[in-house]
Amino acid sequence: MRQENQIQRDSKAFALRIIRLYRYLKDEKHVFVLSKQILRSGTSIGANVRESVNAQSRLDFISKLNIALKEANETEYWLELLHESGYLNEEEFISIYEDCGKIAATLTKIIKTTKTTLNH
Repeated sequence: MRQENQIQRDSKAFALRIIRLYRYLKDEKHVFVLSKQILRSGTSIGANVRESVNAQSRLDFISKLNIALKEANETEYWLELLHESGYLNEEEFISIYEDCGKIAATLTKIIKTTKTTLNH
């Protein structure tokens, strides 16, 4: 098993939460379209973070992390819809939404730091 940094661990743990949420939404709530959307975007965050590890350049690294950030923002949108439509209660929503926000904030910081070092 490969050595992972913190954003890799966090995004993978988040993907596993999203997979469990997908199963819950599909099996218990019978939500099919939204559950597939959140499964796709929520697991894509970690996949793009993992891809960034073997980026061909700093620009490629930034590009991969920008895609991960876009997927995190999309995931937040689907979570908001699930909450506002009543499929996720307040406690379920806040817990996973905050985790997604932390990942987005970390990605933003890494992207900004990398851009700064690239320009100097």
